Amino acid sequence: MAALKVPSRESLRALDTLNIFLADVRDGVGPYLAIYLLTVQQWDPASIGVAMSAMGIASVAAQTPCGILIDTLNQKRLLTVLASLFVGIGCTALTFHSSFEFVLGVQLFNGIAAAIFPPAVAAITLGLVGPNLFPVRMGRNEALNHAGNVLSALLAGIAGHVLGVQWIFFLVSAMAVGSMVSVLFIRERDIDHGRARAAASNGNASERISGLSILFRNRTLLIFALSTALFHFANAAMLPLAGQLLSRDNPEVASLSMSACIIAAQIIMIPVAAAAGRLAGTWGRRPVFLIGFAVLPIRGLLYTLSDAPLYIVAVQLLDGIGAGIFGVLWVTVVADLMKGTGRYNFALGAIATAQSIGAALSNLAAGYVVGLWGYGAGFLMLATAAVVALLLFVWKMPETGGYQSPAQ
Repeated sequence: MAALKVPSRESLRALDTLNIFLADVRDGVGPYLAIYLLTVQQWDPASIGVAMSAMGIASVAAQTPCGILIDTLNQKRLLTVLASLFVGIGCTALTFHSSFEFVLGVQLFNGIAAAIFPPAVAAITLGLVGPNLFPVRMGRNEALNHAGNVLSALLAGIAGHVLGVQWIFFLVSAMAVGSMVSVLFIRERDIDHGRARAAASNGNASERISGLSILFRNRTLLIFALSTALFHFANAAMLPLAGQLLSRDNPEVASLSMSACIIAAQIIMIPVAAAAGRLAGTWGRRPVFLIGFAVLPIRGLLYTLSDAPLYIVAVQLLDGIGAGIFGVLWVTVVADLMKGTGRYNFALGAIATAQSIGAALSNLAAGYVVGLWGYGAGFLMLATAAVVALLLFVWKMPETGGYQSPAQ
């Protein structure tokens, strides 16, 4: 591989601001869409579940091709700009048209655009700092992302309460513009595109790239994909269901209540993400990840005990631990498993596809379970899935620090 590049301070600062702005862009309007459809458009829970799943379903189809695209192309910044543009336009469009078909269509397009963000940001980061500094830098990325979520949730709560829920959609569009500007301030010459796809060097300027079959030959990667899919099946619908509980009896404060849930978790995620990146290098990836898996079933069970607003917000603090760890370590584990293959972003896209399948099915299944048996049954179903994910990870997933890929 080429001589080691040292990124400029300007590029690293631009990466900081990119992560702050993308906090409110990469998931679109997220759970606020459920509140908007329930309180403003009077949709039923089952239809909301379908709408919330549409973005995830689109990501399932797009994420693996996007990963291959990011491995192949050097224009990672341009891809991030285009994805931000599509999300911004889509969120604004939702405030003007709210038919079932139109909402589904916009969610599908937003899902395709959002599929680019995780592998693109991870690839840019790996290309800037290299594999040795990658876990710590990803911890910083995620901490800044969660700080951005706190800021955007505060603004969303104020905008939704004072101006109306639809103004939250305009806020996401504004953040999309910030994302586009930030990524363009990352200097192209600072990104080592060989490092960005975890390619091995042949000792000269050329790089050794593994075939696409490397994904299916790596048993540990397949176990990790299944574990993370189950994690997302258990996790994705919890916050939207909590938001529906909060807004069911008090629709006039729905956006403020949802913002409180998001802010509570995000404040916890900031130090957790920073610590996870550092502890992954000392404790190892597996023990840190186990903590994230273990808190999820506890959170699901606790949601069944009360629907008091303050209680729900308090339970949501646990999401700060699980999501804070997960956001840092899943991209780090994939980097470990794909070292030397040149297929890092392909693998990221494939794992993200597995996660999206879990998330899409989570919202779909939870919406119908709640419609049939109530919110308590919905949370119990999600908690059970979380236990299965934890047991699989404990039983089958090894430590990946120092892992040797089949390609090496």
